[in-house]
Amino acid sequence: MTLSLSDIKRVAKLARIEISEADAQQNLIQLSGIFNLIEQMQAVETQKIKPMSYSQDMVQRLREDIVTETDQHIQFQSIAPQIEDSYYLVPRVIE
Repeated sequence: MTLSLSDIKRVAKLARIEISEADAQQNLIQLSGIFNLIEQMQAVETQKIKPMSYSQDMVQRLREDIVTETDQHIQFQSIAPQIEDSYYLVPRVIE
């Protein structure tokens, strides 16, 4: 994709950004470099590459699945405005 100085100025105008001629020229150089890099990356053949689940070959440290807190749902529900069959009842919001 090729950009022109008028493209940069138009985008700046749409974004309501005041941009000087020097800044517009600098932005044109930077954006053109970014678009060139994107074109190079899109040219790489990736159909035969398998997706990776992780970028590094690491194993997660897993902890044992042990209950560390006591069940306090009865205490929490004792202060609830309305309960039915161990569920909190809330007012209907959508008719």
